[in-house]
Formats: sequence, C-alpha cells, structure tokens
Amino acid sequence: MKKWFAVIGDPVAQSMSPGMHDYWFKENKIDAAYLPVHAKSEKLQSVISSLRLLGCSGWNVTVPHKSDILPFLGSVDEAAAHMGAVNTVVIEGEGTLVGYNTDGIGFVHALEEKYGNDRKAEEILIIGAGGAAKGIAFALRSAGYGSITFTNRTMTNAYELSKRLSDSTCLPIAEAELQLARFGIIIQTTSVGMAFSTEGMPLDPSNAAPGTAAVDIIYNPLETDFLAAARHSGAATANGIGMFVHQGALAFEKWTGIHPDTAGMMEQLTQQLEDQHDNK
Repeated sequence: MKKWFAVIGDPVAQSMSPGMHDYWFKENKIDAAYLPVHAKSEKLQSVISSLRLLGCSGWNVTVPHKSDILPFLGSVDEAAAHMGAVNTVVIEGEGTLVGYNTDGIGFVHALEEKYGNDRKAEEILIIGAGGAAKGIAFALRSAGYGSITFTNRTMTNAYELSKRLSDSTCLPIAEAELQLARFGIIIQTTSVGMAFSTEGMPLDPSNAAPGTAAVDIIYNPLETDFLAAARHSGAATANGIGMFVHQGALAFEKWTGIHPDTAGMMEQLTQQLEDQHDNK
C-alpha cells in the first residue's frame, strides 16, 4: 500500500516541502507521496483525526500550529518539549503520535556546513524572540555553543527568553547595533524581509565586523535587505535554504530511516527561487 505524508498549516499552498519530499521519495525509490493540507486553527483536532483515519504515515507542522498541536500528541522529544513547538509528527508503536522539532538542529547542521564547527566560542546575537529564536538557541546550546544574546523589538519577550537559557542575556536593538562588532555569529529569526513584506531590516548590520557569520533564516528572497547590508559590511552571509533543507531531511529520516541528499536539494531549491525571481 502506498504511503503518504503531509504538511499541515494555514496557509500552506506556498510550502516548498511537498516538492522537496516527493523528490526525495523518488530519488530513494520509496513508494510514497507528500501532500499539503490546509488546516484552520479551529479545525486542527478534526484534521489530525482525519489524517489518522485516512492512514497518513506522518506529517510536518507549520505555522500557526506548531504549539497548538501539542495537546493532541502522545509524547514529544526533549527539544520539542523545551521549545513548546513541534514541526514533525511520527506514528510510533501502536499508533502513538510522537512530536519532534527538527528546526533547531537543522539550523545547526546548516550553520556548521557553511562555516565549520570551530566557532563555538564566539559570542552569538539572535535577532527575534519567537519560536524560531527559541528553537535555534536551544539547539546551539545543546551543540556546545557559548554565550547568546537576544535582541527584539519587544524587549520583554527577549528578556523572558534569556531567562530560560543559561549564560544568555538581552539587549535593546539600538544597543545591539552599536555592539555588533563583538558578535562572531548574528542570526536573524524574524519575518522582517520576507517576500511580500513591506519592512526592510529588523536591525542595521553595518557595524558587524568583517568575517562575521550573518545568517537570515528567510529563504524567499534568497538575499534579504539584512543580508545584503551585512555582506556590504564584510560579513560572510547565509540564507535560510540550508536550515529548511536540513530540517526537512531530519524529518524524512525519522519517517523512512534514510537521510536524503541535502546538497543537491539546496542547489535545486536555490535555482528554483532564482528562476522565480528572474521571471517576475
């Protein structure tokens, strides 16, 4: 019987996950399909029941359901529990729904693939204090990275997040901009700069030191205003394609036991986004 997997979210039509996973299924000769499922918040429990009833083998979870899905799961792993968010559901044992979060570790894999793993002693600045910032910070700490500072428009959120993570602190955005040169790694986790957004940058990276690792988890556009300005200041920049592909590969592995080709997928998605931009 053909297996099928899904991604649930609202909206979900724009997701690049179906194309990515379907390609990996074909590449690894797995008879399976991956479908986008539009799930309104008020229908989330019904959607989950329907997925089980219709024999879905596992699914990804995207906004706005990453936290709301928790009450409907049998258990979650340590990362998901700490983050209070799930992006991957696996059906284990006698049908138990187990939630995982591969976002943070996917980011770490992408970071080290780009910059190596010898920058763990450098100070880190994380821009934003939402779910993505929380997951990335937890994964960085678990991987042995050191001092982390949070900055955010709403300082109460940055402060609350810094209290949850040992050896971390927070700074107002204006102060963080003045102190950018002290940070070896700067990570932009907000939605500012995403395609169709009218906003430009959450923080001006002009004061970043040359060679700073400046990462934006947005991948559409491939270069946000933040990354362009950071590159102009001499930073070594990276977009969110790596995180997106690596978190997807980790989910794929949990479902199939196979870790798919990530390098080829990153090239493929980058080309696809470049073609979309050129055709506008």
